[in-house]
Amino acid sequence: MLIKLFGAAVQGIDAAIVTIEVNTSRGIKFFLVGLPDSAVKESHERILSALQVNGYKFPSCQIVINMAPADIKKEGSSYDLPLAIGILAATGSVSDEKLKKYLIIGELSLDGSLQPVRGALPIAIAARNQGFEGFILPKQNAREAAVVNNLKVLGAENIVEVIEFFNGTRELEPTVVNTREEFYRNQSSFPFDFADVKGQENVKRALEVAAAGGHNVILIGPPGSGKSMMAKRLPGILPPLSLGESLETTKIHSVAGKLGKDISLIAVRPFRSPHHTISQVAMVGGGTSPQPGEISLAHNGVLFLDELPEFNRNVLEVLRQPLEDRHITVSRAKYTLEYPANFQLVASMNPCPCGYYNHPTRNCVCSPGQVRRYLNKISGPLLDRIDIQIEIVPVPFEKMSDGAPGESSSAIRQRVIQARQIQEERFAQTAGIYSNAQMTSRLLHLHAQPDAQGLKLLQNAMTRLNLSARAYDRILKVARTIADLEQSANILPHHLAEAISYRSLDRESWAG
Repeated sequence: MLIKLFGAAVQGIDAAIVTIEVNTSRGIKFFLVGLPDSAVKESHERILSALQVNGYKFPSCQIVINMAPADIKKEGSSYDLPLAIGILAATGSVSDEKLKKYLIIGELSLDGSLQPVRGALPIAIAARNQGFEGFILPKQNAREAAVVNNLKVLGAENIVEVIEFFNGTRELEPTVVNTREEFYRNQSSFPFDFADVKGQENVKRALEVAAAGGHNVILIGPPGSGKSMMAKRLPGILPPLSLGESLETTKIHSVAGKLGKDISLIAVRPFRSPHHTISQVAMVGGGTSPQPGEISLAHNGVLFLDELPEFNRNVLEVLRQPLEDRHITVSRAKYTLEYPANFQLVASMNPCPCGYYNHPTRNCVCSPGQVRRYLNKISGPLLDRIDIQIEIVPVPFEKMSDGAPGESSSAIRQRVIQARQIQEERFAQTAGIYSNAQMTSRLLHLHAQPDAQGLKLLQNAMTRLNLSARAYDRILKVARTIADLEQSANILPHHLAEAISYRSLDRESWAG
């Protein structure tokens, strides 16, 4: 008897429908074809045990299973449940009447209970797009998949529930999630607040400008000056995610298996902070079983690289193309995948190997050559993509002991949102541009031209401070953002002066 039912394969951050064909005939052999990997082939033993434990007999006949399309590699254990249901349906133990209406995924334990799988959200989207009535999956993934409307999401705890559902002796309760209510309820839950930061007003201001214009930032300062503490607070002042951005971010984390238990939507911007020993593959994605990398997990959020010079230079260099293109294409011999990578880069570093160059109270023991070699670990092309370079000095005792709270993240966020709204209107007719940091040279000439006084100031700064030529466009972009924060239509000299102050590493006088 030939039976057809449906599963899904995740490719990148999207899913493709897999048709599972099960045919039984006289004989004793078991064949599984259609480019399955080892995990799929091992499903035979898990299915055998799950059926036996729950009182079902594994068929004593020849079974041929084809997973189509055969040119897509089938990976992982999420095919256990549809394969088991298909085998039982082919031998008459399960009714095939409703099989074509439902997409089925799930990993089986030896006792028949269902384990969570990766990629439930993109699979649910594919199921709805292909016109399936419902989606049967492990209960742990049900809330994640239920954010997709116009699809009946049925969570099951074990294989017996699924068998009885298809045989009409049990009803599975659909999981319902109010997507918009869930999204807006969790939009403002941040564990860190700028109100807790003592002093460092200039750094707070730099991060506000960075958030308002989508600018990449590098923080340079001695150990213990608060670089990591303030970087962790940046997501709290970024504009809230839109519902579309939230769904896209959730898809990436779903495919990577990074969604927490009972989380349906990621409502706040992600913050990723990989260790400096990270490999290139872990940073950009790919691997034997392709997974999104850290730059994709930081999509629509912040990628924080602490102690930037300690990262492998090759790892840092692979960031250059995603910073410009906002996506990463991973090409290997057997596959080519594209992952989104629209992230804001925040990096921190010590000013020298010992950490105390330019420290107000401690002496640096590094020679100018050592400081220069340390900074040269970061390439010019990468620095060229970092708009704001801000020095941090330790907080004096008087500031640390001050009990008065600082300005809250929510107050800063309101100013950032207003500045972003101005940019949205400005770039409404320009595809792919949504913030000042993304402006091209043509857009700079249209929207970021200073007056004669401002040009004179910029010329003097370039000459006296020995600023590099690449700093020119960056200063104009940051000045445009500062003007937007003040809701000024024109770039004024004091906007340029503040933007110039954010180019520490471009000064040729650095390190003597």
